[in-house]
Amino acid sequence: MAGFAPDDDDAQPVPGARILVVATKFNAHVVAMLREGALDALRALRSQATVIHVPGALELAAAAVIALDEAELAGAPYDGVVALGCVIRGETYHFELVANESARALTDLSVSRRLPLGNGVLTVENEAQAIVRADPKQGNKGADAARAALALVRLKRGAA
Repeated sequence: MAGFAPDDDDAQPVPGARILVVATKFNAHVVAMLREGALDALRALRSQATVIHVPGALELAAAAVIALDEAELAGAPYDGVVALGCVIRGETYHFELVANESARALTDLSVSRRLPLGNGVLTVENEAQAIVRADPKQGNKGADAARAALALVRLKRGAA
């Protein structure tokens, strides 16, 4: 995920954009920092956020689809999604499965639905790396994911 400079076009407001933020409960202290960064960025860019929580990274795409469908049926569709989570390498192959399959599912969702999506799922070696990347005062990858989703909303709206 690329960083964004304050004067970058991708850091320009998208007034009224409705963004679904799907955040994992696993590694909650790291994800809380990602969520803080994402929500701050969305507010600063004049977009509205709805946050839902799921157990872990493998549930992100399914939860997004469920919430997207419900919002569409209610006549209040979302313009984009921000997925937030943290997968820390352990001693088994499980890390690779979760990291790869959650990314694949989110990418498939985004492409198949032409859905603006910012992937803020950290895949790191240890907790220290996660904190540096998640902390809004350091890496602020939650904000980067929100800005990425809004950049795609802007593109979809034809204001690229």
